[in-house]
Amino acid sequence: MVSQTDSIARESVIVVMDANRNKGMVDALDWALKHVVRPKDTVIVVGVLDDIGSKKNSTTCFPINIGISIHGIWEKLEFSSGHAELTPRELGEEIERKREQYQSNLQPFYRQCKRNEVKLAVKLAAGICPEEITVQEAQNINTRWIVLDRHFRKHKFFIYGHVDCNVAAMKGKDVATLLPSRAPKPEYSSASCERAESATTPENQPMNDLQNGNVNVVEEGESSMPPAANGPLWYPLQWRAGYPREFSQGEIEVITNGFTEIIFDDGNIKAYEGVLQDTPVLVKSFQDDERFWSMLTILSRVRHRNIMNMVGYCCTGTNRLLISDYPFLCNVAYNLQYDTLASHLPWRARWYTAIEIGGSLRYLHEECPDGPIVHQHVCSSDIVYSHGYLAMLGNFITAKWLKDDVPCNGNSTVKCPKPEEEKPLYVDVHDYGVLLVELITGKVANCFPHENEGQSLIDWALPLIESGSVTQVMDPRLTDNDDDSRAVHYMAHAALLCLKNDSGRSFSISEVLAVVRGDQHAIL
Repeated sequence: MVSQTDSIARESVIVVMDANRNKGMVDALDWALKHVVRPKDTVIVVGVLDDIGSKKNSTTCFPINIGISIHGIWEKLEFSSGHAELTPRELGEEIERKREQYQSNLQPFYRQCKRNEVKLAVKLAAGICPEEITVQEAQNINTRWIVLDRHFRKHKFFIYGHVDCNVAAMKGKDVATLLPSRAPKPEYSSASCERAESATTPENQPMNDLQNGNVNVVEEGESSMPPAANGPLWYPLQWRAGYPREFSQGEIEVITNGFTEIIFDDGNIKAYEGVLQDTPVLVKSFQDDERFWSMLTILSRVRHRNIMNMVGYCCTGTNRLLISDYPFLCNVAYNLQYDTLASHLPWRARWYTAIEIGGSLRYLHEECPDGPIVHQHVCSSDIVYSHGYLAMLGNFITAKWLKDDVPCNGNSTVKCPKPEEEKPLYVDVHDYGVLLVELITGKVANCFPHENEGQSLIDWALPLIESGSVTQVMDPRLTDNDDDSRAVHYMAHAALLCLKNDSGRSFSISEVLAVVRGDQHAIL
């Protein structure tokens, strides 16, 4: 058995594999042992099983330590509570079959590890998303490398954004994409909501840890994203000189490696990973969606540090593409749904998120040079985190200008918004109130447990907030102090203004934001 103390003392390499597959399942482990594992390291093989039982999206997990030590390989099995539809006998038989298959595939590597004084630990995780289990493992031990098999390479940027170690994603046998470790994420400070996003510089270390290993295990033509010689590596492309700009179809094909790295497919909208100037980007393809042109017009004219501004675009025939910086830390909804990720969003971080998104809406409603813009889909799934957990409002597919005469030559002819133009803006203010409740409760409105029973998140939380029982709805996964409590109460008061206003008038985003910030002259 690999004890907790021993694991912490040793440096670790985590290898994440799809345990449902037989062909090529050990390629990632083989690559790790050849290129990054050092003598006396601990190698933790995490096998993810996503086809046991009928419910695959459960996020509530509990460990079952079976205590089986076969030839020195310690096994720990984890299951989600979403397998209740299987009988204990059926679940046991299926797990036993997977366990025997796993042992057979990994047994040859044990002898190799024993020769090099490397400890091999094996964990099978069922019903748990690969990103969550990988980040959780990396944060619990002294991890130097994470190696993802090719079936999980689509998660590489998200995992990379949540850890401080090196990440390798297999592309084929003996071929991997390498992401060097970065400096630790900055701590939250009282000035965080005023600062620009801080950039980090990767540690100056070789891409291979073994003295006799191959230093450049990267497919020809694919970027390994090496450290920049000068300046910060992760300064967003959207703020660099020369962007946004138009791209050719050929440039997009190079950026996306021939559109091979697809991470999302929803019919008319597809999303691809890509690399531009050694920086990860997200490329979205829109087909047969006339809203693209409105979105492109808006994004070409708005610039704000808390808006996911575009890096570029490409329009050829029926193919319409939009390029943006890659959201390493995913969206607010995703981070709230998983305990490991939610713990990295303490109250102060959530307060800053509320302030930053409120600031982006104030910009859209009141400060755009070409007139007010209504987003119409402000929700936690459309708010992403970049490095340093800077919150950015994204997905402008439903956004629209409240003026029909937006100039195309950059010369603004806008006057103050008229009353009839202001009314649609309150859609965003209402949605902002829902976001505040999500940040307070740690629950996502669209995934609220009682929604199928007719009770929404707002139906449950708002009466308690209104009665002053804010502590009853606060996310129990977080602890709080006096300063944190004040920030939560600011957000709670603002949520009431957005969602349950008995005064007979609607409040602007500026008025609501003042309450969130705790301004002394705010409306309470």
